[in-house]
Amino acid sequence: QVQLVESGGGLVQPGGSLRLSCAASGSSFTLWSMGWYRQVPGKERELVTVATKGGISSSTRYASSVKGRFTISRGNPDNTVDLQMNNLEPEDSAVYYCKAVDVVDNFATEYWGKGTLVTVSL
Repeated sequence: QVQLVESGGGLVQPGGSLRLSCAASGSSFTLWSMGWYRQVPGKERELVTVATKGGISSSTRYASSVKGRFTISRGNPDNTVDLQMNNLEPEDSAVYYCKAVDVVDNFATEYWGKGTLVTVSL
């Protein structure tokens, strides 16, 4: 029942920045985790970053390829997540997907957005 909508993709030159946003709707619960994956046609989807909120516990993690350049942030309300991408490289070009995990009574459900295209090129 949760729907995710991404925005912010576009064309940017190497070294530039973009900020992606994802908003979730259709859930009354705080999503346990929200994050970003990316995929190039013909290749497997890969993890970019994930932020988890679990009451008193919270955490973030990044793929080694983006650590230090990308920053994930959970919004307020908790059903939003942003991805600040700095110092973009051509290798960052991909369709970026928002992912959310909803956990209720120890049952986890994954949700995916339709993706937003990021192209890093001259």
